[in-house]
Amino acid sequence: MSLRRRLTLSLVTILVLFAINVGTHFWGSVARNESMDSYRKSVTAAQLSTDIEQLLNDQRQTILVLSTIRDNTGDQLDPEEYAQAKGQIEAARALIAKLGNLSRNVTRLHYERLQDASTTLLDQWETFYDNYNDPEFKADVDDPLPYLEAAQKLKELEQHQAFIAVQRANIIDRTIALTDRITLLGFIASIVLTAILGFILVRYTNQSLKRLKKGAQRLGSGDLSYRIDILDDTGELGDLAKAFNEMSDKLRNAMFEVSQARDAADEASAAKSIFLANVSHELRTPLNAIIGYSEMLHDELSDPHEIDREQFQQDLEKIIRSGRQLLVLINDILDLSKIETGKMSLHCEHFSPAELLEEACDVIAPQLRERNNTLEKSDFSQLPALYNDASKFRQIFTNLLSNACKFTEGGTISVQAKPLKNRPDWVEVAISDTGIGMNREQQSRVFDAFVQADASTSANYGGTGLGLAICRDFCELMGGTIRVHSVPDEGSTFTVTLPSDPGSAHAAV
Repeated sequence: MSLRRRLTLSLVTILVLFAINVGTHFWGSVARNESMDSYRKSVTAAQLSTDIEQLLNDQRQTILVLSTIRDNTGDQLDPEEYAQAKGQIEAARALIAKLGNLSRNVTRLHYERLQDASTTLLDQWETFYDNYNDPEFKADVDDPLPYLEAAQKLKELEQHQAFIAVQRANIIDRTIALTDRITLLGFIASIVLTAILGFILVRYTNQSLKRLKKGAQRLGSGDLSYRIDILDDTGELGDLAKAFNEMSDKLRNAMFEVSQARDAADEASAAKSIFLANVSHELRTPLNAIIGYSEMLHDELSDPHEIDREQFQQDLEKIIRSGRQLLVLINDILDLSKIETGKMSLHCEHFSPAELLEEACDVIAPQLRERNNTLEKSDFSQLPALYNDASKFRQIFTNLLSNACKFTEGGTISVQAKPLKNRPDWVEVAISDTGIGMNREQQSRVFDAFVQADASTSANYGGTGLGLAICRDFCELMGGTIRVHSVPDEGSTFTVTLPSDPGSAHAAV
């Protein structure tokens, strides 16, 4: 359960207990109010009963006195006395009716009995007053039974009301005591539960934070393999633990990538160091030849003997060949520099790829003779004209044919060229040899700059490792591709595909 849910549940529980306490308090208040109301009604009913009893008693005494005077003297009631007597009877009726309003359902029967008895009595008295001045009227007010019956019913009602009031007061008192106990228990339970929930939350949060702190310290000390145990929390603390673990993974991956980048940089630095050593060797070889043969020719010219013109011409050819070799090497370095700085551009023109392939084949004729290789060519006449960089086209295949000759001795070099079936405006040219070949690892880095297939390649075959990298960059610049397939000790095949128009090829990509 998340920390937020734990806090919410604790808060809701405390609020429920608080609501119970408040409700119990209001319940007790209502019970107290009912108790006070019942008490007030009981006191009022008792007072009314006393007043009614006194009024009935006084009225009966008055009627008995008047009846005696009427029978002995024949005195008459004046209107004022009659009105006063009638008012006292109505007052008695009003008090009895008011007592009825205070009666409950449980005392209704007793009240109705009182009302019947009092009505009979009051009607008898009212008849007495109405006919008091009539000499023919025979009053029967001396009979005590109606009065005693009314007084008895009044007494019974009063006793029953007192009994009900006591019972109800006892019930209300028990209710008040119960509400007080519930309030007290709820208050104590609220305190205990709040303390328990607070202790649990503090303990749980403290343990989780300690684990997070330990994880942060371990991660801060560099132990990126440490993982914070996933907390039993689907909320904030659990998310924080997951975030720490994800951060550790990302940091470890980043450090691994940095380590790989450093290793790659070290490898690149080593490759460039090897490349500089190879370039130095490749530069020195033609320069030594040029300087050596130039000194020999200089010495021969200063010799008074006749010059061997044929030998002189051979030496000059060696100087020219060495100069061209030196020029090719320098051009390769400059081309690679332009490519890496993004300054290499295309000079497109219409040309025949068949003619340029024939020229490249003618250029490597001396190398073929020197390495005792044979050249096989397909029919180039079906190739379409291209609108591309002719100079780079020539350089690509001159480099590929030169490499094929360099790594093949007493074998066969094959040049197969054809238009693509699904794209007839594209040209596919494959240069195959039966040379030393390459394994998969060597093939994966054969197009990298400053890198040769094997560390011993430069020592055994010479070269700087720039030719294939330049071929790849030229192919991509011209909108085409180059790929290699090779088997160790069986030979290699380099396949180049080039479009007629590099602009449309780049737009299609």
